Amino acid sequence: MSLQVEKLDHNMAKLTIEAAAEDFEKAVQQAYLKNRGKISVPGFRKGKAPRALIEKMYGKGVFFEDAANDLIPEAYQKAVEEHTELDIVSRPKIDVTQIESGKPFIFTAEVALKPEVELGKYKGVKCDAVDTSVTDEEVDAEIERQRQNNARMVDVEGRAIQEKDIATIDFEGFVDGEAFEGGKSENYDLEIGSHSFIDTFEDQLIGKNAGDETEVNVTFPEDYQEKSLAGKAATFKVTVKGIKEKELPELNNEFASDVSEFETLAEFKEDTKKKIAERKENNAKAAKEDQLIQAIIDDSKMDIPDAMIETEADQLLQNYAMRLSSQGLSLDMYLKYTGMTVDRLRDQMKDQAVKNIHSRLVLEAVVAAEKLEATDEEYNNELQKMADQYKMEIDKLKDLVGDKEAKNIRTDIAIQKAVDLIVAEAKETAPEKSAE
Repeated sequence: MSLQVEKLDHNMAKLTIEAAAEDFEKAVQQAYLKNRGKISVPGFRKGKAPRALIEKMYGKGVFFEDAANDLIPEAYQKAVEEHTELDIVSRPKIDVTQIESGKPFIFTAEVALKPEVELGKYKGVKCDAVDTSVTDEEVDAEIERQRQNNARMVDVEGRAIQEKDIATIDFEGFVDGEAFEGGKSENYDLEIGSHSFIDTFEDQLIGKNAGDETEVNVTFPEDYQEKSLAGKAATFKVTVKGIKEKELPELNNEFASDVSEFETLAEFKEDTKKKIAERKENNAKAAKEDQLIQAIIDDSKMDIPDAMIETEADQLLQNYAMRLSSQGLSLDMYLKYTGMTVDRLRDQMKDQAVKNIHSRLVLEAVVAAEKLEATDEEYNNELQKMADQYKMEIDKLKDLVGDKEAKNIRTDIAIQKAVDLIVAEAKETAPEKSAE
């Protein structure tokens, strides 16, 4: 196995990988053994025809494609592992340049290499101070949300629909007099004023009574996800089946004990205030880190190859598909419901991909500049957290963690140290007031 490296522009490289002729012959033989049962040759039972006869009938290269597909991943991986100086950050773009019997198998792999970073200022970076104090109004608003969440629905009699009511309706939509798919439902509970329906649909139900049959005229938005309806005028035939309103619990000690572990409203409010403060502090910390890292990115220089961005976007897409799957929804189903395509979804993720790459590269540069590394104690503490999360014994987890995973964990610890250093060295300033 041999490898030649040609450096290209924008941190790209072309790897020319050559596998020995005997290795290619072994791959062709394996392809023959794998496929011979699928090939019919007169005079032979399936799977019994000699390779030479099959090649004579179908061409000398009949097994070349399968052989190449089997050989390339192994040859590529071996070549890369033997040349650790190559820090490859993208999937390879493969092109076969020589595939002949009795000759070495040669292919090229175009890859992105990790860009070098000309690190800018990372100590004493300015950032806006964030006010994390909690006002009485914020506490009251949170308590009110709890009241809303714990409201009970009661039937309304003797009056028409008004704002914030829940109207139970049957409806069917028509465009140009024709019913359209997805435009019909029965016993649908619609909160008036929630703006969950298009245009002025909800407004037009105000003043209607239970038992009324009415028509609602609306226009679908120009950017509506169902393209066949976008911008179209529609008429909905609606029957009001019933009206309900929220009955809010009284704000007292009984309410506090029902919705929390506290016996009094005063204790519940104090705990609510602490939780809001904690949330604001966490958000402020994250915002501060983002602002500082972005400032360092803006003051640094790096040439990010497109292939690296594409690879990161693909990883984000894969992670998104896994999150959807955990919620019981496949990526295909999501695309169907939203009218999206895989390419459009991936394109939407490219901005985040670029941000991820920039952040990682500058933080790794800070790690290198400060010679930061994870201690054994820090590494073991991180493993213990993982073991607790997965409800495993730490020794069993250690058996599952390979060298590559261990290196990644230690790198992540070092990067967090870089973030902590940047934050500790930062200079907070009052946010600039906009000119009037």
